[in-house]
Amino acid sequence: MFEIKTILLFLITAIAEIVGCYLPYLWLTQGKSAWLLIPAGLSLAAFAWLLSLHPTAAGRIYAAYGGVYIFVAILWLWGVEGIKPTVWDIVGSLVALTGMSIIMFSPRNT
Repeated sequence: MFEIKTILLFLITAIAEIVGCYLPYLWLTQGKSAWLLIPAGLSLAAFAWLLSLHPTAAGRIYAAYGGVYIFVAILWLWGVEGIKPTVWDIVGSLVALTGMSIIMFSPRNT
């Protein structure tokens, strides 16, 4: 159960971070409304809060989260931006998820 909760929390956290960065990107590069900065800020605040919900050392969380972020960013590329991932995008994402799994779910004494 710990593993499923961890992965789901990481997935939601990654979406919050990507939304928080994507909305200013739209404003800066595509001339969208500056009002997008409000939900972007809220999304980034949610991202920081979500990272704090994990019951282990912050450095370990940040390192492992990066693997899930990579995976979700590639899904975002495909689902939101409409760009089909390459085989290498998928392979890299799977490598990153493997790293996350090793960091988060390996046995440890502490």
